[in-house]
Amino acid sequence: MKRSTQVWLSAAAAACFAIFGCQKRDASVPESQPAAGEPAPPEAAPAPSPSELEGMTYRGFQVEANPVTLVGGRWEGDPEPGGGAARPQIALARDFRLVGDLDADGSDEAVVLLAESSGGTGVQLYLAVVDRQVGELRNVATAPLGDRVQVREARIEEGRILVDLVQAGAQDAMCCPGELVTRGWHLLPGGLEEFVTSSKSGRLSLETLSGNEWVLRRWTWDEAAPEAPEVTLAFQEGKFVGKSGCNSYFAPATAGEMPGDVDVGPAGSTRMSCPEPAMQIENRFLEQLAAVKKYGFLAGQLALTYQAQGAAEVMLFERREPSAAGGQ
Repeated sequence: MKRSTQVWLSAAAAACFAIFGCQKRDASVPESQPAAGEPAPPEAAPAPSPSELEGMTYRGFQVEANPVTLVGGRWEGDPEPGGGAARPQIALARDFRLVGDLDADGSDEAVVLLAESSGGTGVQLYLAVVDRQVGELRNVATAPLGDRVQVREARIEEGRILVDLVQAGAQDAMCCPGELVTRGWHLLPGGLEEFVTSSKSGRLSLETLSGNEWVLRRWTWDEAAPEAPEVTLAFQEGKFVGKSGCNSYFAPATAGEMPGDVDVGPAGSTRMSCPEPAMQIENRFLEQLAAVKKYGFLAGQLALTYQAQGAAEVMLFERREPSAAGGQ
């Protein structure tokens, strides 16, 4: 296994799905007006809020402590006997919340993404549905997505959950998923039932990034990027292109041997001079971009893994709709 793959996996496992921000997707239910003389229908219960979801009790995991109650979006168990200092962990993906009416009762449920880690390289992902029933929140269904799968995008359409994933194909190692699929679930009284979608699978490649502009949101797991000046990235004609804080840049990007591997060549750019804060942002971004060895997805965000002082770090980018995307 390549070193770039090893450090990426260890960083992801150590952070136990430390995801900071992703697109919020709300599916609204149109309001209907009562006919003349008819009593107004009862007001729909509000969808579970992000703060409520961070302290929920969830079930459906592999850990023996199942169910588990999160505190601040996280749960940590006791070390397993003979297993060293590693502790089982379950973490809620921050800011990931789908909202929509999944059971046609007139009130919205919330769908969240959870990750389970036991301290090794494996990270199991789950979808969980939370409903407000008689004023109380309940985790009414949980469905596994798989080990080390990557969520490219998730949405609710016509009362169904649809998730675009990168998962291990028949010829892929678990470390390096490369199959693009769309999977879907119905919420039934007995839980989430997966159904077959009509979407055909494909393979992860740099072309998967095409058609979108990505906006830098985090320099590392723990450090947010400034909102201005904006740093952007797109993949066009074999190059990463975009705005680096001051200038426009372009850097050749070549796929490696394993799915998600990438080699980034020396960047070229325009020569405009900007105030020092913008130049500092630009210099830092171009330095980190040159060290990128891996690309993938974390809860709807593009994740570029790079080497910094002998350790693996991750830049996270938020997708911008194609209509607003700008080229180099």
